[in-house]
Amino acid sequence: MFALIDCNNFYVSCERVFQPQFDTKPVVVLSNNDGCVISRSNEAKSLQIPMGAPAFKYRKQFKKNNIKVFSSNYALYGDMSRRVMSILENHSPNVEVYSIDEAFLGFTGFENFNVTKKSYKIKKQIYQWTGIPVSIGLAPTKSLAKIANKIAKKFNHKTSGVYNLDNQEKITKALKWTDIGDVWGIGHRYAKLLKSIGVNNALDFTNLPDQWVKKNMSVLGLRLKKDLSGLPFIKLEEVRSPKKSIATTRSFESILTSPLDIEERISTFAISCAEKLRIQNSSCTSLMVFIRSDPFKKEKRYNNSCIVHLSNASNSNITLSKQAIYGLRKIFKPGVSYKKAGVLALGLTSKESHQLNFFEPNIGIHNSLMKVIDRINYKYGSRQIKLANQDLDRMWKMKQKNLSPKFTTVLEDIIKVK
Repeated sequence: MFALIDCNNFYVSCERVFQPQFDTKPVVVLSNNDGCVISRSNEAKSLQIPMGAPAFKYRKQFKKNNIKVFSSNYALYGDMSRRVMSILENHSPNVEVYSIDEAFLGFTGFENFNVTKKSYKIKKQIYQWTGIPVSIGLAPTKSLAKIANKIAKKFNHKTSGVYNLDNQEKITKALKWTDIGDVWGIGHRYAKLLKSIGVNNALDFTNLPDQWVKKNMSVLGLRLKKDLSGLPFIKLEEVRSPKKSIATTRSFESILTSPLDIEERISTFAISCAEKLRIQNSSCTSLMVFIRSDPFKKEKRYNNSCIVHLSNASNSNITLSKQAIYGLRKIFKPGVSYKKAGVLALGLTSKESHQLNFFEPNIGIHNSLMKVIDRINYKYGSRQIKLANQDLDRMWKMKQKNLSPKFTTVLEDIIKVK
């Protein structure tokens, strides 16, 4: 038996935990640079605010309906996510953290327990300890647990946020209810293909011949079909595999034209990639650097990128920053209004087993320094130590006009009870 625990309207819920005056008000959270809506309260959904709505187009509607708008506060959301996941780890030894607001639990060995009652207890404990409301779907497979979770959330007044697909009658009814485009793992292209042959829901998909599915959707599609049929073909990933590429990209807070300003951003993005590499004990063998002009300017658009190959695999802030700036200088064009840039770390390899270079004896010269920097940043707060070519005041330069305090991660922002 599997359970999928999904935090309801997660970013909005995080904001409401520390600002309960908005519990019954329409609330939306915006993406980086206050670009578009990425989380909505149920009240905002009822006002027909769509997911991904550009903030500038809906500004009048926000004001007219007294919708509270927040800038994304990822420090807060990340910390609240860790709290929720740590609670789940107390209830099962098999936990797969699927995203910042979702996790699968494996209930192998719980045959003598009432997992539905246990799920209600988990839901109650998460809300008591964190203030985050969750929905829980239970089923014999992961893909069915996804569907059960959607039912639990959509029909909350009937399910109280927990739903168990514990018999074939329920499973058949749920599959028939689920549109093929809403099935976990069925993308837009496959949904279009399946609808063209009369497959409109998940039940239709499970009735397709295995050979057709394998031929047209590969072995992964066949695994999904078996999983939806009640056979657990998609296993629980208790330990996530290291990422095969790592990227840091951002739109700028304002238009940049100065090469020094863009170099500062590229250096910061490269260092962010280096930190992510060290977290998963990896190094990279090349970097891709890209820059883009403002698409809304009347002037001619300019987009360019280049790949810089490192002589040795590295995860050093110093090395990656230097090489990323080298790449930027190759593609930078004066007189252009730049709006976005990014750095991608490619050719990832294990830090412990990458190729050495006989002619460069100082390959690991920065390893000890990076360990000290990481230790200091972990102890005293993220990114206390920076390179001299970075902005010492701000790491991420974004529009955040409606940013809430970092209630759980910054000492000065902790709520004071008088």
